[in-house]
Amino acid sequence: MKTRLSTWALLTATRLSLALGLESAAAAGLRAGLAQVDITPSQPVTLAGYASRKDVSQGVHDPLAARAIAFEERGRRLVLVSADNLGWYNGVAEPLRRALIEGCGLEPAELFLCATHTHSAPTLTLDAAQGHSHNVAYTQELQRKLVAAVRAALDGLAPVQLGVGVGSSPVGVNRREVVRDAAGQTRVVLGRNPSVLTDREVQVLKLSRPADAELVGAVYAYATHSTALGPRNYLISGDVHGLAEQFVERYFGRGMIAAGFAGASGDLDPWFRVLPGFNTTNGWLPEPVLLGTMLGEEVAHVLDGIRTEAGSGPVSARFKVLELPGKPRGVAGSSARSEPAPFTLSAGRVGELALVGLGGEVFNEIGAAIKAASPFPHTFILTHCNGADGYVPTRASYASGGYEVTSSPFAPGADEQLAAAAIELLRELRQENASGAAQAPRTDRGTDPKPAGQAAVLPEAIQPAR
Repeated sequence: MKTRLSTWALLTATRLSLALGLESAAAAGLRAGLAQVDITPSQPVTLAGYASRKDVSQGVHDPLAARAIAFEERGRRLVLVSADNLGWYNGVAEPLRRALIEGCGLEPAELFLCATHTHSAPTLTLDAAQGHSHNVAYTQELQRKLVAAVRAALDGLAPVQLGVGVGSSPVGVNRREVVRDAAGQTRVVLGRNPSVLTDREVQVLKLSRPADAELVGAVYAYATHSTALGPRNYLISGDVHGLAEQFVERYFGRGMIAAGFAGASGDLDPWFRVLPGFNTTNGWLPEPVLLGTMLGEEVAHVLDGIRTEAGSGPVSARFKVLELPGKPRGVAGSSARSEPAPFTLSAGRVGELALVGLGGEVFNEIGAAIKAASPFPHTFILTHCNGADGYVPTRASYASGGYEVTSSPFAPGADEQLAAAAIELLRELRQENASGAAQAPRTDRGTDPKPAGQAAVLPEAIQPAR
């Protein structure tokens, strides 16, 4: 353990932080509103993320929250929601999105409904046959709270300045560990494989008010599962991402809101993973708290280094459901095929900042490829966004198998089509306003579009921010 901690300190010392200002765009001013709502369950609930965990929760280690950030320019909106939860499984994505779209007057493309993917939050379900009655009640209340939070963010729209910064963190590590059995055969298990390079970028967006440069909020994206806690833990927790959010908000105070998002982390876990709980023996610092604090401190370092410039629109967004090459779940072979599988894809822009919302768990190489090919100088990758579509591995990973490959509903080549579709949407967003073409007028609200064809290869609880 001492060796690991000394290595950790060395890695931390290599932090890279690059502060970048967003370019000023159209003359019309950009506005933003922020709100936060407590979504900690008030009753014992079953916890999501591990099939072996059957009993209800036994307490709360740290609170859960949902955070909403709304942007508006020339009547166009983009709303980011970060909820401390595993994700939108058990068919809850569509009803929750519908409630938000209809209750807040949004277009489908304008909503990025995301989860931090903590494995120590309630299982969501609206079907009593699928889960505990407390979980059904919790999900119904969550729906009401999400609508209230987004409404509060929209009601609080005010002029905003934006800045973007980039840092780096070693908290996440490749989890596809290669082991050898007694017969000399190798296989991939969920563990730790630090020999594989990963995307360690910490992407940070700073929001402040032009009048006095007061910091009112931040958005950060970092690629790791929030699985520092495992199936033997029965305490409610935001895990790595949630603890990082809490740290940043406590550090800066003044009611600022820090919304965290999981980047492309289908093959990444925290350095310390699936622990049974929060060990404090003899002054031991619990690893989930250590990792969350490390990530939170990096976000804070980046925020402190950003020199905010005046930021403005344009604001625009796209939403589509792709049909990607499919395979049966539970099959690892690369030759297995089935009907095409749907994948939810969102893309949006706020001035020179682009956001890509992915409705599943994509390998980190896919997110890195999208960022590298993006026509925008800053492209945030947000996963568990608007859907729960499953793992998207890289084509090369099918040969070695492993949990992600076996459980995935997607066949080889899905990664390439997904990346190409995301890049195409980003190019559309860039060209839409580069040509000076007027955007289509908003309607009051809409419904989610039907799946698109295959992409070509390549109240009191609400805390509004000031």
